[in-house]
Amino acid sequence: MPHHVDLHVGQRLRQRRCLLGMTQQKLADAVGIKFQQIQKYESGANRISASRLWVIALALEVPVSHFFEGLTDEERALHESATDDEANIAPEVFHQKETIDLIRAYYNLKEAPRRRLLDLAKTLADAAA
Repeated sequence: MPHHVDLHVGQRLRQRRCLLGMTQQKLADAVGIKFQQIQKYESGANRISASRLWVIALALEVPVSHFFEGLTDEERALHESATDDEANIAPEVFHQKETIDLIRAYYNLKEAPRRRLLDLAKTLADAAA
């Protein structure tokens, strides 16, 4: 069973790659490995060595720390003890084209409209609950 940190790093890798519109093959070519290895990294099946993570970060134009963002002791404890499925977003949501399109559009907004859109989304989510 993959370690939760490997799963988190793999999810962050996939999110960034998809956000850039980059295929697994294109990333693999940039890093000098086979695309199947990228698949294994993204699923958390294989751990990414420090040197490989460095090269991947360069290819994806992010600092290495990007892959660990959102992974705090508190969140890890919540993740490990969570029993409510609604508290967590299923990883497959980030594989959907609609999700990636929404994220791209969101980050193309200036800060003020982005905050208003986020507030609206939170209000709608609360009303739906």
